[in-house]
Amino acid sequence: MFNDIRLGAKQTIALGFATIILVGTILLMLPISSKTGVSIGFVNALFTAASATCVTGLVVFDTWSQFTFFGQLIILILIQTGGLGFMTIAILFSMVLGKRIGLRERSYVMEAVSSMQISGVVRLVKHIIMGTLIFEIIGATILSIKFYPIFGLSKGIWFGIFHSVSAFCNAGFDLMGTLEPYSSLTHFSTDLVVNLVVMSLIVIGGIGFIVWDDLFTKKLNYRKYKLHTKVVLTSTVILILVSFILFMIVERDNVLDGLSMGDRVLASMFHSITPRTAGFNTIDTANLTEASSFLTMILMFIGASPGSTGGGIKITTFVILIMAIVTYFKKQEDVNIYGRRINLSVVKRSFFSSAYYIILIVLGTFLILVIQPLPIKDILFEVFSAIGTVGLTMGVTRELNSLSRIVLVILMYSGRVGSLTIFMAVTEKKVIKKVRNPEEKVIIG
Repeated sequence: MFNDIRLGAKQTIALGFATIILVGTILLMLPISSKTGVSIGFVNALFTAASATCVTGLVVFDTWSQFTFFGQLIILILIQTGGLGFMTIAILFSMVLGKRIGLRERSYVMEAVSSMQISGVVRLVKHIIMGTLIFEIIGATILSIKFYPIFGLSKGIWFGIFHSVSAFCNAGFDLMGTLEPYSSLTHFSTDLVVNLVVMSLIVIGGIGFIVWDDLFTKKLNYRKYKLHTKVVLTSTVILILVSFILFMIVERDNVLDGLSMGDRVLASMFHSITPRTAGFNTIDTANLTEASSFLTMILMFIGASPGSTGGGIKITTFVILIMAIVTYFKKQEDVNIYGRRINLSVVKRSFFSSAYYIILIVLGTFLILVIQPLPIKDILFEVFSAIGTVGLTMGVTRELNSLSRIVLVILMYSGRVGSLTIFMAVTEKKVIKKVRNPEEKVIIG
């Protein structure tokens, strides 16, 4: 399949996502994609295609109000492709056509899904496809049943499918503009079933394909789980619970004021999950307190798990950073988690990846502020949302001009493909110096 290609795995992934975005852009530019019958233009189509492929959810148009069924279908296909990763889709087609999957293709898939080893990646792809179908079908069925009385049969089924895929892929795109443009799921803020289904799909899609495979193989035998699975599951639960409690406390007299205790719990739980990295909202994000806005930005920065449908620096990276700091204060040599030593190269990569994300956030924020002098909190929130592939917004996305939108496109692309992957794609060949420079100390801290 890739015999004539001489690109490295990271370069192929980066180029593949860029190609999908370009194709999506062309299709969304077609008049048939727009309900007005007029092309939305290159930059707007590029932004929408990038947001869908990078499973972000930031929009310059209300999806239902602007796009025809054809346009909505293109967006859904981009979401599904971006969520699973184009390499997974390519391998799926190869298996369907009965083609042999060579070592190079397996290495590409290993990189795409963050697998730890090349053996078993084809089996992993099968589990990914089957798991995705099962969870999305279950979610679509339940949501369709809920939406049918409101929107009718055909519309209810389409809404169920669209929102199930969007939630599982952590995309945040919605069609609720039929009730009120740009309203996301605010009209269902007290609906227990819709909230539970969407939250469950977000978490399942966000824990990562490697964790799925481990759970499928080891069942409920926690002691036999891989260290990666233990870290992801434990830290995910802790992060959700901590952010849930903080949100309940901080917003009790603000957006949660006037709600019953049950509805407060539901809204707080939803908002503790959606910033990592789904983009749906059941409350007005623009009305959050300063503390909640900052907490949301932190959650967007942390993101989901490696090899998942989500973005961010990844929760495992965040855990390693914290443990490395703890190790330094304890004056210990090794970073240990669950009785296992973390390789120094992994610790270095975690710090480098996080630093690279921070640099992109700073540069992106500065560029947009230079281009458009909007409130810095709104821009910071937008930038965190873009690079974290989240989709939450303070409502300024539609106010951004073409240059500012292109900055966000770059950030969304970097966040989905991985800033580290992009950097290494450009510098794929490692240069090893035979002669090292003399060592000298520099005072820090």
